[in-house]
Amino acid sequence: MTATIKAKKSNNLAFPQGIKRYGLKGILNLIFRPLPTLEAYRNRYGDIYYSPAFSSFPPFIVVSNSEGVEALFTADPDLFNSGTSNAAFQPLLGSQSILQLDGEPHKKRRKLLMPSFHGQRLQTYGEIITNITQSIISHWQKEDIFSMREVTQEITLSVILQAVFGITQGNNYQSLRKQLGRYLDLFNSPLYTSTLFLPILQKNWGTWTPWGNFIAQRDKVYELLSQEIDKRTTTKDGEDILTLLLSVIDEEGEHLTKSEVMSELMTLLFAGHETTASALAWAFYWIHFHPEIYHNLKDELDTIDLDTDPMEIAKLPYLSAVVSETLRIYPIALFAFSRTLTTSWEFMGYSLDKGMSLAPCIYLVHHHPDIYPNSKQFKPERFLERQFSPYEFIPFGGSNRRCLGYALALYEMKLVLATVLKQVNLKLVSSQPILPVRRGFTMSPQGGVKMQVI
Repeated sequence: MTATIKAKKSNNLAFPQGIKRYGLKGILNLIFRPLPTLEAYRNRYGDIYYSPAFSSFPPFIVVSNSEGVEALFTADPDLFNSGTSNAAFQPLLGSQSILQLDGEPHKKRRKLLMPSFHGQRLQTYGEIITNITQSIISHWQKEDIFSMREVTQEITLSVILQAVFGITQGNNYQSLRKQLGRYLDLFNSPLYTSTLFLPILQKNWGTWTPWGNFIAQRDKVYELLSQEIDKRTTTKDGEDILTLLLSVIDEEGEHLTKSEVMSELMTLLFAGHETTASALAWAFYWIHFHPEIYHNLKDELDTIDLDTDPMEIAKLPYLSAVVSETLRIYPIALFAFSRTLTTSWEFMGYSLDKGMSLAPCIYLVHHHPDIYPNSKQFKPERFLERQFSPYEFIPFGGSNRRCLGYALALYEMKLVLATVLKQVNLKLVSSQPILPVRRGFTMSPQGGVKMQVI
């Protein structure tokens, strides 16, 4: 049940209208039917509205227009804390990841990690991405049917393990890959997804219960990562991010603790692998669901060969437009990280008190009729006809909380699509439209996108 709250006057400025409280039905709608639910709230309350606390999420202001996003992203970052707003991620990522940091510690950690995802490092990752993709598609046979989401998960997980973690083929690599797959696949289940949003279900009564099994699977991942950290602490060779995390020394002459390193590895696994896998599965779906888009993209890919510089492939305009439209229409994360005010603030004509959080809704911004007419239509040409501002197209968030790995994610998507489409003909097993469903905190294509080699 919902009710409108009346605007409260403070210094002649109003407080945003919005939802009074969430009943059980409202919470379940947000978990399992988030897209129509968010659109209904926006239609009822406007582009900026109040959302009360639910689950482990504090009360916050939903921001769903580009003007509000611009005001938020261009404000002084010191006005906000974000780590405190990300408490819901702690069971997945630990308590010491960059997502939980604020202020100077966040700036230092971000500065430390940034070079690993940009510039020359991308060039190095290109060969790894294409080789991994080639290896996987080399096993496909004509008439094979498979879940594209499972294939893209295998690709992106291998890329993270090899390129970012520096973990190569071997017993620990295979064990970690299999265990991570089992762990991440828990969130294909609505029951396991519910546990992340409903603290009342977060009770460890043994491995026969959802939360107990989640903890057990997570601890197995932690143990394998711990073994790799111990091994790498003694060798200290390599240019990957794990080596970087283990070798860095702060201003006080201290190394990152093992717990801090573990939290960052788990963050990279979820933010850099799980999200890209779903986005790639969506891209294969849209490309094959619309024959004209498939043919347009194939015509462009005919201008390159498999020996073309990966950085040049990443610049192909129609390929880039397809990737951007994929990230627009069903963004993997529905919200950018929220910001919690450290002081009172006047925002877009509203008066907000210290402690209030603001959250840009990526999905609603990407479907704003003033920015994207016919927003439910998959139309890559949007991104060829005009350039959208960083407040109109925000799949990776923005400001000092923009996803660190955005350049790698875009690069990986383009190279995987080009490598597969240049060599293999595929078709969708079903002509029925595919809808997004919850997979933990992210949105993924329902059924995993069943495809067949032809």
